[in-house]
Amino acid sequence: MNNGKSKHIHVIAFDVPYPANYGGVIDIYYKLVALADQGIKVHLHCYQYGRAESAMLKGVCEKVYYYKRKVFRNPIYNTKPYIVASRNSSALIETLLADNHPILFEGLHSTYYLADPRLKDRYKVVRTHNIEHLYYKHLEKVEKNRFKKYFFRIEADRLKRYERILKHADCIAAISSDDAGYFDRKYGNVIQLPPFHVNQFVSTQSGKGDYILYHGNLSVGENNEAALFLLNEVLTDPKYKVIVAGNNPSEELMRKVDSMSHVQLKSEITSEEINHLIADAHINLLHTNQATGIKLKLINSLYMGRHCIANDKMTKNTGLEELCTRANNVGEYKRMIQELWTKEISEEELAQRTKVLKEGFDNEVNILPLIEQMLGIKVKSKTSVG
Repeated sequence: MNNGKSKHIHVIAFDVPYPANYGGVIDIYYKLVALADQGIKVHLHCYQYGRAESAMLKGVCEKVYYYKRKVFRNPIYNTKPYIVASRNSSALIETLLADNHPILFEGLHSTYYLADPRLKDRYKVVRTHNIEHLYYKHLEKVEKNRFKKYFFRIEADRLKRYERILKHADCIAAISSDDAGYFDRKYGNVIQLPPFHVNQFVSTQSGKGDYILYHGNLSVGENNEAALFLLNEVLTDPKYKVIVAGNNPSEELMRKVDSMSHVQLKSEITSEEINHLIADAHINLLHTNQATGIKLKLINSLYMGRHCIANDKMTKNTGLEELCTRANNVGEYKRMIQELWTKEISEEELAQRTKVLKEGFDNEVNILPLIEQMLGIKVKSKTSVG
């Protein structure tokens, strides 16, 4: 571990983390902001594939490096997982070897050099965003394209075998309590580090909205499946205006929306536009069939939105269960929508939200154990008393 004098760290990101417009890069970007706010000088390394270099990152990092992600003609032919094998660069390892700063690997994706003997004396932390092989198993389950389905199956198997590389990490920073328990049982030396996000305070608007919102990255099979389930089974009553928001919707989802006069699809929109939709909705509907990690859409809906209806898989072991109205089947969803449609959110509910979110999901507080872990520096949040 660092002797406490240096405030420099390396962060290896699996993608360019700005714009912060999907789950993984949102967590990375706002973690970088929280580190910068504490005076930590970050040397950021980004793998690029489709996202441009970002001037915004220069404002929060000491240095920013970019590396092209490799593209393999046959993504199945490799012993390492594709998400790992496609992210390696001789320029990256040479830059890491030029100093002795601790290294934060963002996601299993970025760990190509984790077991490299040249880094054996470096302090290394891996931030896990999921239990990746379970996540890919679920992607396989909901995928309809045959080739992609086969790829997800092979990738899940490779990730399960590859995961043991985590024994070379000095610390694993798990995103949820369930993930922390899993990694601790297998590898030890785990801390729980909740997701970082855009919110600084609860900004829920008073009054009522006039629509129900489902939002997510619609190119992800899990979100596409959830949207179709809600439209087919739950949101069938035309008296409720419904908005489905997210980029890259499937043809099947677009056809379904076109067949429902009370449903509107908003795609190719920015994070800011999504946030406005969350804030203006009367009900944010949150449904998942995969209880992994912590969904940032849940955190954003509680910070910005009015009523939140979610199933148990969405809230399980997040610490946010009591802040949501729970529904686990079609009948419960319909009943809860009807019950909440005429209600404004109460001051008591907002006070409880503020308390729970401040205690568990404050970026300024949650960055402190990571800094202490990597640098041996004890720092206080700016809002600490005493």
